[in-house]
Amino acid sequence: MGKKSLGEFEQQVLLTILRLGSESYTVPIVLELEERTERPASPAAVYIALRRLEKRGLVASRLDSATPEEGGRPRRYFKLKPKALEQLKQSRRILDRLWEGVGSAAEPG
Repeated sequence: MGKKSLGEFEQQVLLTILRLGSESYTVPIVLELEERTERPASPAAVYIALRRLEKRGLVASRLDSATPEEGGRPRRYFKLKPKALEQLKQSRRILDRLWEGVGSAAEPG
């Protein structure tokens, strides 16, 4: 039996792809993650997470055919599958339910 719930980093990666709006490759995902989370993100960690999410059927990827003028290295583009959006919504519902009633206990001071 495989893991069903999303980890925090997996959620962040999926939300970043969703935020970018279309197929995206590792570099823009890393940059957006760093900007939004205000924390450094390792390109290798992002790529590993993307491959793991692909194995779980949450993202799809395709390899473009780079030309020498573009730097010569092909890029792997990732996009969300409908299952990923469902998992993100499920995670949000769970967190919303957990936050219900917390009120002032979560406020500083």
